[in-house]
Amino acid sequence: MDGKRWTVQDRFDNEIYLTNERWEHIIAPENHPEMTGYEEHLKDTIKSGQRTQDSLVPNKYYYRKSFDNLPDGNNYIVTVVIFKMNVDEEGNSTPNNFIVTAYQNFIYR
Repeated sequence: MDGKRWTVQDRFDNEIYLTNERWEHIIAPENHPEMTGYEEHLKDTIKSGQRTQDSLVPNKYYYRKSFDNLPDGNNYIVTVVIFKMNVDEEGNSTPNNFIVTAYQNFIYR
C-alpha cells in the first residue's frame, strides 16, 4: 500500500494526491484541526481553485478557493502542493505531485 488517501486532477490535468500521513498532520490539534470535516472542500479546492506559484520555491504551488460555509469567519481553503517527478531505473519519469498541508483562512475579496 502506498499510503495515498485519494488522488484528484486539477484544472490543468495534473494528478495531485493526499496521503493518510499528510491528512493526519493537517487535522492534528496543533496544526489545522478546523479542516476536520472539510476533506471534500479540500478536493474541490484542488479540482477547481485558483493556483499560484511560490515566488521562491518554483515547484511549490498554492491552491485556494472560496466557500461560504466555513467556520470561525474563514472564507477560503488554501492548500500547498509540491510538484516533483519520480524517475525509475530506465530513466522514465512520472509526476509525483502531493499535498503538503491545507488550512482555512479569511482572505479579503
